[in-house]
Amino acid sequence: MLIREHVPLAALTTLGVGGPARWFVEATTEPAVAEALAWAAARSFPTLVLGGGSNLLVADRGFDGLVLRARIRGVTLTDGDLEAGAGEPWDDLVAYAVASGLAGIECLSGIPGDVGATPIQNVGAYGQEVAETITRVRAIERATGATVTLDAARCGFGYRDSVFKREDAGRFVIVAVRFALRPGGAPALRYAELAKWLPTQVGRATPTLDGVRRTVIELRRGKSMVLDPGDENGRSAGSFFMNPTLDGEAFAAAQARVEAAGVLRPGEEMPSYPAGARVKLSAAWLIERAGFPRGTHDGAVGISTRHSLAIVNRGGATAAEILAFARRVRESVVAHFGVALTPEPVTVGFTPDELAGLR
Repeated sequence: MLIREHVPLAALTTLGVGGPARWFVEATTEPAVAEALAWAAARSFPTLVLGGGSNLLVADRGFDGLVLRARIRGVTLTDGDLEAGAGEPWDDLVAYAVASGLAGIECLSGIPGDVGATPIQNVGAYGQEVAETITRVRAIERATGATVTLDAARCGFGYRDSVFKREDAGRFVIVAVRFALRPGGAPALRYAELAKWLPTQVGRATPTLDGVRRTVIELRRGKSMVLDPGDENGRSAGSFFMNPTLDGEAFAAAQARVEAAGVLRPGEEMPSYPAGARVKLSAAWLIERAGFPRGTHDGAVGISTRHSLAIVNRGGATAAEILAFARRVRESVVAHFGVALTPEPVTVGFTPDELAGLR
């Protein structure tokens, strides 16, 4: 096991900011993950598990502990059951599933990051979530080093949520994920924007898995939501805020605030969508109407010119500047509409005072 010191982390995140790791190790096997965790525990070092770095904001001071980069690879396919190591790039797995005629994750094309991160966030886009297909997660328990298997029910999935973010936060390191996909299944067309664009993009009326995949990637590319070094909006963590879900009373209050604020255009209504017993709002719409339209910036930090949910590093930004800008956006939405947005990226190395006003 090769453990390095003072390894820069900025280049390992899609935002491109943050200081170094005090200690750093890459683990390519499950035993290596357990060994690294034991090494850190023996020295009482905190451990940060790093995947693709696409949903992460590291403080400028860095992380004073062990950064464990899980690079476990490997894909096995048995009928429609697809199991992948945590270090497999997520979009490579989606491409493999689509090429194999397996339906269930085609709408999740183009999302950066690794397989191991998908259950934590319950990654979703264009009408699909990984919770629909995940049957089990294999993980190593940090405290004991034991390998455990958690079924889908044990994962406690919710909207962009799971037990790995709640009661079991920091308890496990995910090493493999199994998905139950549908051989020969039809692609999902639940999302209006996707259904509208699909025929024009692929030139055929009958949707295919590959057609949906290509259309999703083009839609994401149009919003600067695929990794592209040449894109001016490319240095981001994707969507910085989650779409809020409100109960009926809170939704009515938000609707009244929106109407009183005078931000509705003639004949327009605030976008809202059913989410079980709750109502989901568009965080992007709220951000724009709270005074942060696309392209708004403050020095090296700003809103993407293509998507209002993405906060971008325009070049040379610091983590502190990104955090301050995000706080301004959130506070403006609260002030205008009484809705508190929840950040998506994991924040590492910041003090509680630095995170005040964001959680």
